Amino acid sequence: MKKILVVDDEENIRFLYKEELGDEGYEVVLASSGKEALELLEANKPDLITLDIKMPEMDGIETLKKIKEIDKGMPVILCTAYGQYKQDFSSWASDAYVVKSADLKELKETISKILEKTAM
Repeated sequence: MKKILVVDDEENIRFLYKEELGDEGYEVVLASSGKEALELLEANKPDLITLDIKMPEMDGIETLKKIKEIDKGMPVILCTAYGQYKQDFSSWASDAYVVKSADLKELKETISKILEKTAM
């Protein structure tokens, strides 16, 4: 079973992702901050990370940089409500960029494609 680390400061988003991705057959680990995500990264060894950009203390871009320093091969999908970050050079280190939506179809498809690629 593939493990996904969901990092988002909004509790309702974490709950939604846990339910929806769990229904897809993934094991889901939740983090409410970049700092917590870095702690869980070591202990849980996820196969993929979904990462919010706008978070207090350590934002998603800074968290992404630290994740890549720890494991440069770790697949990371940036998930944000703000489309303008797609043009930010710092976001290009991610494997994908998904704008948040109540419909998680795009996110699920992106996760599936990335995990298929990494399995090869």
